[in-house]
Amino acid sequence: MGRGPGRQVAGRSPVVRRLEEHPNLTAVMEVLARLAAIRDDDLPRLADGWVNSPWLAAARDRALSPDSPLVVDVLAAFDAVSALFADDLAGEAAYVTVDPQVTARALKTVRDAVAAVYARPVLTRAEYIALLRPWHAVYPDPSSGEPDLGPEGARVKALLAALPTLARRCHDASGRALFDALVDRSFVAEHDRAEAAESAFQAAVLTRRRRVWALVRRTGAEGLSRPCDECRAFQGRDGHPDDALEAARVLGLCLDAACALLVADALPDACTDLLVEPVLALIPSQRRPGPSS
Repeated sequence: MGRGPGRQVAGRSPVVRRLEEHPNLTAVMEVLARLAAIRDDDLPRLADGWVNSPWLAAARDRALSPDSPLVVDVLAAFDAVSALFADDLAGEAAYVTVDPQVTARALKTVRDAVAAVYARPVLTRAEYIALLRPWHAVYPDPSSGEPDLGPEGARVKALLAALPTLARRCHDASGRALFDALVDRSFVAEHDRAEAAESAFQAAVLTRRRRVWALVRRTGAEGLSRPCDECRAFQGRDGHPDDALEAARVLGLCLDAACALLVADALPDACTDLLVEPVLALIPSQRRPGPSS
């Protein structure tokens, strides 16, 4: 007996061990890149588009089944979405303008889109289209392959890329020396840096980059907390008590610098320099070019 339209059976999922091997990689990256760029005025439209039915519920279950490729990555992406919209879901901050219930419903559309693009190999064409329809109604055009980190985006990325070096401090002498120097720098001008960091966050709110701000901080925290290969099986570092308090100070210093660069075009130069210079002085490759003569 033939199958009617939309009744085709999804194929067996290919074995996908890394995101780079995913057969739907382009769509996955397009959705992930958009998450931190979702605007407040998009949320009601995303919420209005979300629907439920027994058929859609079954499609969602299939998308998150053990047979779906990289389902652990999907769940991690769900956690990231919750973190990016934590303030919106709490609804307590003065800058939150959308009803938290509307945001919560909008995030169902977001999670459907994330799950669908990852699960494309195990979904039927009809399921795939249906789960993405509310997302595509708001975002019909593909996004760029990575979040917009502003005009200083290259320096933001380079600073975040340096954090795994600090994470390897337990078995890397240069990483340890850099980490210790950053600890010392973290005690300098703490009050002034705290005020500058608050100004930077307000700039992120005003320029609608507060979710990108949250993404930068989450990415940086993951980079610094990543264990090195030698320590992967252990909780401590090289047999010594964990330096959690010092790590928190270094992380705060680096993340404040990265976020200052994110909003450097909307922040007074004095604030940017105050937050960035302690890190740039210790990572020469990230120094800002001086004025031309």
